[in-house]
Amino acid sequence: MVPPGGTTHIAARADPGQGGSMRVFRKRRGPRIRSGGGRVSRPARHGHHGRPAASAREARTGPGRKASAPVPPGVRRRAPVGWPRPLLVLLGCVPGLLAVLALVMGTVKVDRPAARPPAPRPSAVARITVPRPVARPPVVPRSKWLDTSSAREQPPPRYDDRVVAVFIHHTDSPNGYDCADTPRIIRDVYAGQTGAKDWDDIGYNFLVDRCGTIYEGRAGGADRPVTGAHTQGFNHRTAGIAAIGTFTAGSAVPKAMTDAIARLVAWKLGLAGVDPRGTVRLVSSNSLSRYSAGTAAVLATVSGHDAAFMTSCPGAALSDRIPEIRDLAARYQGR
Repeated sequence: MVPPGGTTHIAARADPGQGGSMRVFRKRRGPRIRSGGGRVSRPARHGHHGRPAASAREARTGPGRKASAPVPPGVRRRAPVGWPRPLLVLLGCVPGLLAVLALVMGTVKVDRPAARPPAPRPSAVARITVPRPVARPPVVPRSKWLDTSSAREQPPPRYDDRVVAVFIHHTDSPNGYDCADTPRIIRDVYAGQTGAKDWDDIGYNFLVDRCGTIYEGRAGGADRPVTGAHTQGFNHRTAGIAAIGTFTAGSAVPKAMTDAIARLVAWKLGLAGVDPRGTVRLVSSNSLSRYSAGTAAVLATVSGHDAAFMTSCPGAALSDRIPEIRDLAARYQGR
């Protein structure tokens, strides 16, 4: 039987899946398949590689959309291969969300002025390393007190990066000496420290006599940050200044001596911009000091030997003059 509007009969065969007959007719829009159930559908057209060719609607909308043609009874639609529909919906919303976010950010940028970054605070290192030049006081070189016959063989001097603190000592020698004898006195101190104590050199970086004359002590250069051997645990980044004499309680401390020490402190600490009235954080290198090795101690930039080591040096009388030395050194620095 030819349906109304149909054309030439092509073929007919039984459909085992439906239990009835199936006939194929050709029309102007292509063949149709009539099943026993009376529903009409168009067969899928195949591309070059045997897979169904996408319809114009799928080409526009992509996989996952509902096909326009009905599905024959008993034929299950194949699930589309691709991302889940909720994920696709979420991805479709991303452009809109980005547009809203850009609008909000633009509004904030226009309405709120940009915050000015905070000014950097100077670090402690920066404050220390700013030089505060002070005229160098006269320093008698060590060659004036150490002759060739008295000198001992010693290793090369060691250096730190700078001097940030000063320790004041006394030599624990007689006070009533003639200042012309100072080179001999320093030689005796040197002999005791390199002999009986077996040190490689005199421990103090500088020595000052009762007349206010400053002498270079340990080798390496008065202008340079020579590592001394004057304060157990705190020889690094410090200078040791020894007042020649013994200054226990009740002893007179010559003004010329304290003035010279103050000038020396102002110059030496001024090379690193250190305030003589301030404090400094130093790390102990030896547990024989008042602080076990590795302990950080906050000390005055101008301290007596007893601040770092268990000793009575530099004596009670000279210790009482240290605040005066700090203030005078600060004035010499113009503070």
